[in-house]
Amino acid sequence: KEVTGRLESAGQAHVLQFWPELCEAEKDVFLQELSQLDLQGLQDHCEGAARAAASPSASLDPHMEPVPPESVGSVRKSDKHSLAVWGNEGLLQISEDRVGVLLLAGGQGTRLGVQYPKGMYDVGLPSGKTLYQIQAERIHKIQELADRKHGSKCTVPWYIMTSEFTLAPTEKFFKENNYFDLEPSNIVMFEQRMIPAVTFDGKVILQGKGKIAMAPDGNGGLYQALVDNKVLEDMKKRGVQYLHVYCVDNILVKMADPVFIGFCVTKGADCGAKVVEKTSATEPVGVVCRVRGISQVVEYSEIQPETAELRGPGGELVYSAGNICNHFFTRAFLQDVAAAHKGQLKQHVAFKKVPFVDTCGNQVKPTKPNGIKMEKFVFDVFPFSRNFVAFEVEREEEFSPLKNADGAASDSPTTARNALLAQHGRWAKAAQATLVDEPGNTLPPAASASAADNPPAQCEISPLVSYFGEGLEELLKGRALPTALLLDEKRAKELQAQ
Repeated sequence: KEVTGRLESAGQAHVLQFWPELCEAEKDVFLQELSQLDLQGLQDHCEGAARAAASPSASLDPHMEPVPPESVGSVRKSDKHSLAVWGNEGLLQISEDRVGVLLLAGGQGTRLGVQYPKGMYDVGLPSGKTLYQIQAERIHKIQELADRKHGSKCTVPWYIMTSEFTLAPTEKFFKENNYFDLEPSNIVMFEQRMIPAVTFDGKVILQGKGKIAMAPDGNGGLYQALVDNKVLEDMKKRGVQYLHVYCVDNILVKMADPVFIGFCVTKGADCGAKVVEKTSATEPVGVVCRVRGISQVVEYSEIQPETAELRGPGGELVYSAGNICNHFFTRAFLQDVAAAHKGQLKQHVAFKKVPFVDTCGNQVKPTKPNGIKMEKFVFDVFPFSRNFVAFEVEREEEFSPLKNADGAASDSPTTARNALLAQHGRWAKAAQATLVDEPGNTLPPAASASAADNPPAQCEISPLVSYFGEGLEELLKGRALPTALLLDEKRAKELQAQ
């Protein structure tokens, strides 16, 4: 009765239209689901969704400007001394247990054609490693590098935000893989909220007679989830002051990148974003810039073509800073967001095809969008920053997302695999090794990460051997390496002994 009354006052009484047809067990499950809904906020959510769907967003172009140069660092443009200083600062902070990493892992691999979490995906590397394993091994290595430099015994805790769809399989996968030899107590998994999908006129959609159509609230649900799961308290208890936040699907992500961490700390930033130079004005990525003097990401769909095409004196794009979902936050900033701003995050409207039951109780699979899923994005907190910085990195070294099934022209398992193998080939060449094919012919290092059928030399270097190409010269200098080289810890020890 209490739930019925609250649904009626929220204008959502239709949710119970099939109640008499449910058996007792189904009623219990449905009641449990309804009791977990924020029924008080439901009306605001539904009305906000209907309003957002009906009103076009105002043009931001007249108010846009690039992030000022003094707030930007760059792997390509900053001098070597500065990069070394930032890297040392980052390793110092890591060695003193002040740095954590936070993985946004709420997405399933549906577009990849699989029904399990993306982090469990194997892109076909010679080692057969999954994204989760590669990331775990990079944490191992960065801890080792910090310890070696500072004589410490440090920990980089790994916070993993999952969704209702990905929590149980991720927990099971980590357990089955012995947490990739990380200490289980330093891996903290938590779940983001689910929110209802609604019709264009603001009515909650029924997926079944006793089930509401729910969806994760976007990666910007992080800030609510930090509060719900007391994650900020955990960070405080561990002494974590700085957090590197990243998305699960980037095979090249540098976990707790000391140069990025050190740059942000040196600049006194409370919030930072890694960016890559856009490949073209029409590349569909959000742009990190300022709007009315406030830092934010403007989605590619929100920018007029003539603004996207603007060029500077050297012919470079004015708005070239492509967002790659790779961020730095201080814990103090996240606490401020949680206390004062999480209710102010912008709501993004996504029009989706949401399966539903019609008024006769028949299951319907729509052929065109029929519902609205409201999403928040992790970058929507940038406007609350008091000192925002951007750090430009090289795409081929740091960004190759996995979004589409093989056969797609970009962002596929093949392009991700080729990007990593091409990077490792460059590392081997920089260490003064040569890659040779079976007849002994020298191969050029591949620059390509395309989906074409000519993959680069199959040279894979374990993160446990090298984090960003360091330490390879003593192992590889002057050697002719077979193209099918898998340089893991065992092989590295063999090479050292020779």
